[in-house]
Amino acid sequence: MTPLAEILHRRIAAEGPMSVAEYMTACLLHPQHGYYATRDPLGAAGDFTTAPEISQMFGELLGLCLAQCWIDQGRPAPFVLAELGPGRGTLMADATRAMRAVPGMLEAARLHLVEASPTLRDAQHRRLAPLMPVWHESVADLPEAPLFLLANEFFDALPIRQFLRVGTGWAERVVGVQDGALAFGLTEPVALASLESRLADTQEGDMVETCAPATGIAAEIGRRIAEHGGAALIVDYGSDQSLGDTFQAVRRHRKLGPLDCPGEADLTAHVDFGALAQAAPCATAPLVPQGIFLERLGITDRARALAAKLEGPALDSHIAAHRRLTHPEEMGSLFKTLGFFPESATPPPGLLT
Repeated sequence: MTPLAEILHRRIAAEGPMSVAEYMTACLLHPQHGYYATRDPLGAAGDFTTAPEISQMFGELLGLCLAQCWIDQGRPAPFVLAELGPGRGTLMADATRAMRAVPGMLEAARLHLVEASPTLRDAQHRRLAPLMPVWHESVADLPEAPLFLLANEFFDALPIRQFLRVGTGWAERVVGVQDGALAFGLTEPVALASLESRLADTQEGDMVETCAPATGIAAEIGRRIAEHGGAALIVDYGSDQSLGDTFQAVRRHRKLGPLDCPGEADLTAHVDFGALAQAAPCATAPLVPQGIFLERLGITDRARALAAKLEGPALDSHIAAHRRLTHPEEMGSLFKTLGFFPESATPPPGLLT
C-alpha cells in the first residue's frame, strides 16, 4: 500500500466514499505524496512521453502557428505568451526558438506559465530562464492582455466526475474501500439537470464524464481572447463528446488500474473537446486530428529538412518520431487540436476548413 493509499483509507473511513474527482485531485496534487508534487514524470526514465519530448518539430510548428495568429491580428504589443502545464519547458523552448524568425514577436512577448508542480517549475526555470517567465497557480492569475496560449496534454489531467446512466437518472461513480482495498462503487441514481441533455444520446448503462475545472478554464481563456485578442491551441487526446469510461493510469510507460498505486501513477481521462468549445465565449475552430493539423502546418517538409543533416541511428529515430506524431495508428488520430480565436480574426493555421 502506498503512503497516499493509507491516507485515503483513513479519509474514506471518516468521511465515506469520495468522487473520482476528489480521488484524482488527491493522487495528483497531495502536497507530500501527490504524483506531480514528487517527481518529473516525463521521458524514458519517467512514466510517459509527450509530443514535445518526441521531436522538436512539434513545438516549432505550434510556435509558428501562434506567430501567424499574432501577425494576422496586427502584432499586438505587449502580449501574454502562456502555456498551461509546461512539463520540462521543452514545448515553449522549441516554440520560442521558431518565433525568433518573426521580427518583434519575442520582444513583445511576456512569458507566463501555469504550473502546480514544484519539481517541474524547477525544470522549466532551467530551460526558460532567459525568457524571464512568471509562474502562476491558475489561468485566472494571468495578466489582462492579448493572450497567445499553448496547452498540450494539460486538460486530460484535470479531475473528472463519472456518471452511469440508470433509467432517466445518473449514479455517480465513487471510490470507497472493499475487503481492505480501494474499490469503485456507485451512488443511488438521481436526476441531474446538468446531464439532462445527454439523455437523448445515451442509453442504459452508458457512462458520461464531466470536468468542471476544464470548462471553467476554457471559459476564462475564451473570455480573455474575446476581450483582448489572441489565440489558443489545445492539443490532447479525446473526442468531441464524452461517452464511456476513459479514466486511466500509467506508470513506467505501462497502463494499470487507476486505483492500484495512488500517488505513484499518472491519472488522466479523455478530454471532452465539445464541452470546452461550448464553454468558450470566443470563436472556436473545428476539431482537427493532430496528424492532419501537423501535416497542414508543414511537418513533412520540416522533417525532410532536418533529415538531410542526419544519418544512421539519429536518422532512424527522427523518422520514427515523425511517424509517431502523425500516423493514425500512433498519436495522429487519438490526439486532437482545438483552436480559440476572436470572432473578428482568422482561425489559426492548420485549423482552417
